[in-house]
Amino acid sequence: MALAGLPIDERRMILDLISQLRGRMLTPEAIRRFDEEEIFPERDIREMLGPDIGLQLLFLPKEYGGLAGGARDMAAVCEELSKICLGVATAILAVHLGTDPLLIGATEAQKEKWLARVANGDIVAYAVTEPEAGSNLSNLKTTATPVVDEKGRITGYRITGTKQFISNGGYADFLTVLAHTPDGPSFFVVEKTMPGFKAGKPEKKHGIRSSNTAPLTFDDVLVPAENLVGEIPGQGMNQANAVFGYTRLMVAAMALGAGFAALDKVIPYAKERVQFGSPLIEKQGYTHRLILPFVARLEAARAYVEQVAERLDSGEANLEVEGSLAKLFATEVANDCADAAIQALGGYGYVKEYDVERIKRDVKITTIYEGTSEIQQLIVSTNRWRTSVSSKGGFYDALAEEMDGLHRHHPDLKADTVAAVFRLLNRLFAAVHERKATRQQHVMFELATLTSMAEPAAALVSKTAAATVDPRELERLRLCARVNVALCAQSALIIANEILHGSGKWSASEAQELWDSVGLDSGGSQSGLIPDMDTLRTLL
Repeated sequence: MALAGLPIDERRMILDLISQLRGRMLTPEAIRRFDEEEIFPERDIREMLGPDIGLQLLFLPKEYGGLAGGARDMAAVCEELSKICLGVATAILAVHLGTDPLLIGATEAQKEKWLARVANGDIVAYAVTEPEAGSNLSNLKTTATPVVDEKGRITGYRITGTKQFISNGGYADFLTVLAHTPDGPSFFVVEKTMPGFKAGKPEKKHGIRSSNTAPLTFDDVLVPAENLVGEIPGQGMNQANAVFGYTRLMVAAMALGAGFAALDKVIPYAKERVQFGSPLIEKQGYTHRLILPFVARLEAARAYVEQVAERLDSGEANLEVEGSLAKLFATEVANDCADAAIQALGGYGYVKEYDVERIKRDVKITTIYEGTSEIQQLIVSTNRWRTSVSSKGGFYDALAEEMDGLHRHHPDLKADTVAAVFRLLNRLFAAVHERKATRQQHVMFELATLTSMAEPAAALVSKTAAATVDPRELERLRLCARVNVALCAQSALIIANEILHGSGKWSASEAQELWDSVGLDSGGSQSGLIPDMDTLRTLL
C-alpha cells in the first residue's frame, strides 16, 4: 500500500532547510536572547510561514496550496525544529493544531477560504483549554448562543467564555475555538479583529519562553454562521478526538528533538573533558548513568514514533492510544535526559551559556501540554487493559509471537526478553482484572508505565532487524536495542513486584506462581548489559 507523505529526498530537503535556519535566524545567541527576554519572535515565525520557507505547507493538502506531507514528515520536522528551540517548534505546531479542526471537519468552501489563509502565512491558534477544564473537554464552559433572524434561521453565534494556556493566542490572525451550542460542543473560526475578543497578558513561563501562551476572553463575540466548522453544530468533540493520536505523536517527536539536543551538548563535552587523567567518556560511572541509558531509550522512542507515524500514513485510524503511549514514553525519557545532561556538565550545566538548563526547562512542558503524563497513563492503562481482556490475551500474545519470530532470526537483539515482558503484561492485566485491582489507580498507572516501555522496545528491535544501513550504524542500533531491552526488563521486575506484592491483592505464593509462569529471566535479560554499554559509548 502506498504511504501518504513526501518522497524521502523532499523530506531531507526540508530538514536541511530547517538546519540552515540555525545559522541564520535561529542562532544559539538568538535563542538564548528569546529565552532570557521572553520574546516571541513574531517576525521570524512569520518568515518561517512566509513564501520563502513555508513550513506550514507541509501539513496542508495540495489542493489548498500545500505539500501534503504525512505523519512521518511532520514528526521528522518536529524533531529537527525542536533540536534548535522547543519554543519555536511549539509556535509552528500550534499553527498545525489550530488548523486541524478545519482539515478534519470543514466544508469545502471553508477549506478554500481558511486553509488558503494558512498557506499564505497566517498564524493560527487552537483555543480549547479552559481554566477549570484542562484535558477534560466535556467540562467546557464557553458558550455559543445562536442568533436568529425574523424567519428563525440561524445567522450567527455569540461566543462568551474564557480560554487558558493558548499557544499563539496573543498573535494569532484567527483561532479555532471550541464552544458549547444547544446541539453540543462545536468549533468556530474567530478572527482577532472581531469585537469582544481579547488576548490577555502573556503567561510568564518556566520554559518555552520563546512561545506565546496567553489567556483569551470572548465577550459576546458575534461570528457569522458560516464560521461554524462543518456548518453542523455538535461535531466539536469528534473533531477534537480525531486528531489526538496525531498531535500527541508530534509532541513525542518534539520531546525527542529536545532530548537529542541535550545529548548533542553532553557527548562532545564528555569526549573533551579530562578528569583524573582520562576523558569522562571513558568513565563508566559517568557514561553508564548519565548518557547511555538515554541514548538507548531515546532511540526506542524514535523507533516507536516512526512506527506509529507509518501506520498513520498507511491510512490506519483510531491510533489515539498509540499517540498517548508515544507521548508518555518519549516525553518522560527526554525530560529525564535533560536533567541528566545538567548533571553530566556539572557546574557548566547550570549556566545559560551551555543551553542544557534551558532545554530542561523547555522539555518539561512536553509532559504537560496536549494532556499530562498522568492523563496519558490513564488512557494507556485503561485501553490496553480492556483490549487485553477482551482479546483474551490475544493482543499481547500476537506481539510476543512476533518477537519470538524475530528472536529466531536475530538472537542477538534480545527479542525473546521483549516477548517475555509482553507475556508478563498479559498476565498482569488478566490478574488485576480478576482481582479488581483496576480500581487502584496507582496499579493502573504502573501498568501504563511498563506498557509504554515494552512497546517502544519492540519497535526498536523490529527497526534494527529490518535496518539496511552501514555497519557502524547497524551496530549502534543493535546495541541501543539490547541496552533498552535490558532496562525495560529491569523496570518490569520492579513494577510487577510492586503490583503483586505491594497492592495487597495476592498472597506471596500467588504472586510467585504468577511470576514463575511468565518466563522472564531476570538474569538472562541483563546478560551483557555492561559490555554492551562499553561498546556503545565507543560509537557515540
